[in-house]
Amino acid sequence: MPRRKSKPAESAESTRASASVDDVAARAEVLREQIAYHQQRYHRDDAPEIEDAEYDALVRELEALEREHPELAVAGSPTQAVGAAPSELFAPVVHATRMFSLDNAMSPDDLRTWEERIVRALGRAPAAYTCELKIDGLAIALTYEDGALVLGATRGDGTTGEDVTQNLRAIAAVPQRLRTPPGGTLPKLLEVRGEVYMPLAAFDALNRRQREAELRPFANPRNAAAGSVRQKDPAITASRELGIWIYQLGRVEGGPALASHWDTLAYLDALGFGLNPASARVDDLAGALAYVEAAQQQRAHRAYQTDGVVVKVDALDDQRELGFTAKAPRWAIAFKFPPEEQVTRLLKIEINIGRTGAATPFAVLEPVFVGGATVGMATLHNADEVARKDVRIGDHVIVRRAGDVIPEVVGPVPSRRDGSEQVWQMPAVCPSCGSAIERSGSEKVARCTGGFGCRGRVKEYLFHFASRGAMDIEGLGYRTVEQLLDAGLVRTPGDIFFLTPEVLRTLEGFGETSANNLAAAIERARARPLAQVLVALGIRHVGSSGARVLAQRYLELDAVLRADEAELAAVPGVGPVMAASVRAWADDPDNVALVRRLREGGVVARDPEPQGGRSDRLAGVTLVLTGTLARQSREQAEAAVLARQGKVASSVSKKTTAVVVGESPGSKLAKAEALGVPCIDEDTFEQLLEHGVSVLSR
Repeated sequence: MPRRKSKPAESAESTRASASVDDVAARAEVLREQIAYHQQRYHRDDAPEIEDAEYDALVRELEALEREHPELAVAGSPTQAVGAAPSELFAPVVHATRMFSLDNAMSPDDLRTWEERIVRALGRAPAAYTCELKIDGLAIALTYEDGALVLGATRGDGTTGEDVTQNLRAIAAVPQRLRTPPGGTLPKLLEVRGEVYMPLAAFDALNRRQREAELRPFANPRNAAAGSVRQKDPAITASRELGIWIYQLGRVEGGPALASHWDTLAYLDALGFGLNPASARVDDLAGALAYVEAAQQQRAHRAYQTDGVVVKVDALDDQRELGFTAKAPRWAIAFKFPPEEQVTRLLKIEINIGRTGAATPFAVLEPVFVGGATVGMATLHNADEVARKDVRIGDHVIVRRAGDVIPEVVGPVPSRRDGSEQVWQMPAVCPSCGSAIERSGSEKVARCTGGFGCRGRVKEYLFHFASRGAMDIEGLGYRTVEQLLDAGLVRTPGDIFFLTPEVLRTLEGFGETSANNLAAAIERARARPLAQVLVALGIRHVGSSGARVLAQRYLELDAVLRADEAELAAVPGVGPVMAASVRAWADDPDNVALVRRLREGGVVARDPEPQGGRSDRLAGVTLVLTGTLARQSREQAEAAVLARQGKVASSVSKKTTAVVVGESPGSKLAKAEALGVPCIDEDTFEQLLEHGVSVLSR
């Protein structure tokens, strides 16, 4: 009897254990499917649907299940995979040596645990580590024979990649032929690994062009870089400003004997490859941790996107002894930075009225910590972007914030919708003044029609007008602008110049010193250069470059506003769009009254004749400036070129006449050298200004 009574209990326990194992196995299978899908979307399609942190969490969960249940660690699990299968758009390339992925560390303790494994394997701590920034781009391999580039391939699944040689040849930063190292010879065969990336400025410019062409913008610089390399037309690759950092020697025949990874980096530098200047060799793990901390603090200030630090055992003998797992080298690890993207709930969509009346939607979010700060609001750009991304009120959305960049909603997570989400539409009336919000057929931006009667617009206009790049009125920030509007002391920017210390002292928080300081700042603003006045006026399509062009051509505001559209469009660097915008602004009665008020307030808006006079000796000449000049500022140099009817461009192309190279030049110098564009120093630049383009043929 006891035995018969005990059997049902034993059977129930066995059933629960079996069910538990079945549940774990089922969860592991779901994770494998999800990870494999997202690997393909990220590595092959360059169109990820979830942020990196969410993907990493899926991988870590599957790894934990496989550790606890080794029987679930089946062959082909994505925890053992590198990248994804290559696309069928390009010819396959089998790598001579496998391109591995890296294991991740998420905390300093993870790094310490990694070193403990190394110490157990070697019997001692390594003598040194090399630390390198982890670049968020596309991993590639370059092969050279007798110094000439013969093959370029993507990583693919680590064993087989894609032949993208012609596209990589189109990137100016990729050496087509190697330099002979001092005192040495070119290797017979050389393969290196690196990361193609897109600088943040180039990414912003590319997405601006995509939006103007009504094409889908790229989600992030990594996708933009990968998509640019995977083009069937190399000319498209060449048109996008891509860079490359080389970080690893794959194999070499006929090269020198090398003892450390740091030695290999020096050798690759001598051959002419671009190496990230932030790399460093440290003595111990404490040095590596200090490097990680500094890299994380500087992350937001770099010109390219990084998502971590790669720490490598420096001695090559140690690397060989440590070897590899099925997925990654044991002698290297990637410390991942906290994510710059997170998922949160979009609670509602509101609009902000800008200085031109533009009605810009923004998301009110459940607060989320991302990119080093707690974010509660994020931009949605315009109504078309809301519709294109299909962002709805109540959605779970991906939010991105990189350093000081304004947070933005990247897109929704459709799989988390429950049907309660609401489609948003631009409101018909302005929430600030009640005026109609209208949108012309040719514009993507809807605007409030309330003019200077809209407090929301006036507030933003005043803040822009007083900002550093405009009239630079120190002390006139948002809080003071709000006070002036509340007190009825200011209605338009022109009213600022009628404020006296006595009036300012009536504002809460203003004493004699603060009132006198603001009054003095207003007095200084009366004599700002014309280019700054034009920027301050907020004329659509007239940025700082356009303002400098107009100021150099006309010297005074009245002359700019009298010019007809055809005359304005004929000014080099202006064109029909800016010309039409200037003319429309000048004809608006509200703006006519504003200019009159500025004159009454003593604003000069006139520049002296440029030193050396004006001429057309640089007509047809396009220059690019890079680095710091010793005897003049960037603004002075640009003004001197414009005064001689020349043009200053922001990027190097085959149409560039010359690149002016100052101290500490950037990547523009390398691109100029690759394209064969002449590079001149400051002395030659000054001769060019004085004598014209004939200087370049001497």
